[in-house]
Amino acid sequence: MRGNVLIIGLGLIGGSVGLAIKQQHREAFIFGYDVSEKNIRLAKMLGVVDEGVFTIEEAARAADLIILSVPVAETRRIMASLASLCLKPGVIVTDVGSTKKKVVEEAKCLTDRGICFIGGHPMAGSHKSGPGAAKARLFENAFYLLTPEANTDKGKLSELMEWLDGTKANFLIVTPDEHDLLTGVISHFPHIVAAGLVGQAKNYNMENILVSRLAAGGFRDITRIASSSPVMWRDILMQNKSVLMDLMDDWLKEMERVKSLLEVDDYESILKFFKSAKEFRDELPVRAKGAIPAFYDLYIDVPDYPGIISEITGYFAHEGISITNIRIMETREDEIYGVLVVSFQTDHDRIKAEECIKHYTNYETFIA
Repeated sequence: MRGNVLIIGLGLIGGSVGLAIKQQHREAFIFGYDVSEKNIRLAKMLGVVDEGVFTIEEAARAADLIILSVPVAETRRIMASLASLCLKPGVIVTDVGSTKKKVVEEAKCLTDRGICFIGGHPMAGSHKSGPGAAKARLFENAFYLLTPEANTDKGKLSELMEWLDGTKANFLIVTPDEHDLLTGVISHFPHIVAAGLVGQAKNYNMENILVSRLAAGGFRDITRIASSSPVMWRDILMQNKSVLMDLMDDWLKEMERVKSLLEVDDYESILKFFKSAKEFRDELPVRAKGAIPAFYDLYIDVPDYPGIISEITGYFAHEGISITNIRIMETREDEIYGVLVVSFQTDHDRIKAEECIKHYTNYETFIA
């Protein structure tokens, strides 16, 4: 497609969308704006955008597509600013925020002026940030939710999907209310639970410091999402308040039910509680991308001797495989093998790493 694209917000998501568009539409010209001049210069240097701009107005007037990749509160302010400009006829404005109902309501300042706004949410991410972490394939096979209003021009919806075709994402069309419920259930509420579990451990750690030492293994893994940006999650909770309050009520009722089963020693019902959860979880897609950024970990049984980490990372470096984290999970007492856990940004990198280890060594690998 020919045309001009303006990306406002050059972080991981905005940068990755930009790269996906550039990869698919070679003749498109991409402007990039960010509150950080450093991000603007870095995005230009890395080829995320064709030209960095230091004000929104000029590039917005020339744009055929405007992508808002900023916090939700900032999205509302920028939409009001765009509504005051003389934008190009036929321009499409979209966003990438993780809540939709309030954003779509605020977008009336645009739609009332005949400007097409279509809410969007690519459900993929990473535990890195900034334009330096952007990848064209970040959204590959991920769900990309679009929330057009009932009166949105179907041609404009198709045009937006064509612009975003390079993401190689799976597009789903839902209402803003459906979006906020879905993301509340499988993303927003789990973050609350994870933060609550960590908070509880912190409180008990004040009484017994062994809590933090023992939490270094599995507990740390299942609460990883509690390390996400506190500011971002505060804003998400406030934007999706009503959905999350209902989910909290449901959760409290379920926990009260489990508590009552414990009180009366109902072995059979407690078994059913865990069995039902196990069956549903075991049916979830293994390699599909969901709302919470996946942790692409590879577990490697390695000999416990000096230099083993540099040996493994050397193999990865030789094959051009990037890693995001590495740690020793355990060294078994009286045994020569330990478990090395290596994290990758994508499943593609993890698969390559697994093949790499099989090629260079006889170490066993597995995925939890």
